Amino acid sequence: MAKYPVVVTGASGYTGMLIMDWLIDQNIPFTAVARNAQRTKDMMAQRVVRLESAVYEIIEAPNEVEALTKAFQGARVVCNTIGPFLHHGLPGVEAALNAGCHYIDTTGEQVFMMEVRERFGPRFAEAGLLVSPSVAYMYTFAEIAAELALETQGVDVLEVATLARGPRGGTAGVTVGSTATIFEAARYEARYLWDNKLVVHDPLASFNVVAPDFIEPVFSLPWGGTSLPIYYENDPRVRSCLASVGFYDNNVMKSVHELCKKWDTEYKHLSKEEQDAIVLRLVESTTPSMPPRERTTLQRTVDFAIGRGNLTAVRATVHGQTPYISTGAVQAAAVVKLLDNDTAAVGFASACKAFGHRYLLGFLEQRGLARASVSQL
Repeated sequence: MAKYPVVVTGASGYTGMLIMDWLIDQNIPFTAVARNAQRTKDMMAQRVVRLESAVYEIIEAPNEVEALTKAFQGARVVCNTIGPFLHHGLPGVEAALNAGCHYIDTTGEQVFMMEVRERFGPRFAEAGLLVSPSVAYMYTFAEIAAELALETQGVDVLEVATLARGPRGGTAGVTVGSTATIFEAARYEARYLWDNKLVVHDPLASFNVVAPDFIEPVFSLPWGGTSLPIYYENDPRVRSCLASVGFYDNNVMKSVHELCKKWDTEYKHLSKEEQDAIVLRLVESTTPSMPPRERTTLQRTVDFAIGRGNLTAVRATVHGQTPYISTGAVQAAAVVKLLDNDTAAVGFASACKAFGHRYLLGFLEQRGLARASVSQL
């Protein structure tokens, strides 16, 4: 049973520890839940900033509904970081509901999100609780840009891009969990919203995104479709929404695209066990260990949304930095609102619809993590 109002699962992982950094910054006591308490204690001592001033506990529990329900009892908010979520996320969702907790996580895996929406959305709403996947840099910054574009009357079509820049060459700076999710996405269909219907991307879809922030076009991919088409599917303001993701290292992005081609031609007909082995091999060869903490001089981001209507067009841009650190900040911003019982939505809802895009942007701006601009086109 949790002694404190906020639970962080996957507490020994990179993102979990960054969320704890920000909870400490906001003076919020928390319960860290992980499979191995001693490993978590050791990792937190090495990597969690200001740990000496924190009020917290560590609970050891397997990623199973019954054990997690017991661990979550007494808390009010669960921050889940155990991914890939399609394989590991649902026990945390069900346990949060059982324990009477709001649930937020960091994933934009569309198949997982649709299952959460259908299986758990109405039940969370009936309980007066929020279930909100993808409260993280990669989705929330893009959604903030989209919502800024939608402030222009008449906009009903969104094209959204997430462009991140980090160390050149390889996938340095990407966590083990993120790498696993990237390769897992090759297995599943990615969708975009077109004329109020979810449409499946071509498995080999790619984009050359042109942005004034970069000297050359950024080779980008659907990246599983991202969470935005799912969240805007039933939004009466939006007819169409297409999202893409690109890292400003076109060689790396093209190598990921080559993997998608290989998966489509060689791997997709294999058994699940054979596919699991391939994904594990790819992860171990690409990201064998936890990356170092991000540097503001290296990890910088640009998220923008072009919104169009019949006779109007607008571009909203959010410049940011250190996406994993920013993920911790966005999670903390959500926790602050939930602990204050200040949410505009319950059931299945995005961070911006639950807490307001202007609030989230302000939280980030005040901490030097983002700035936004809007221009009419």
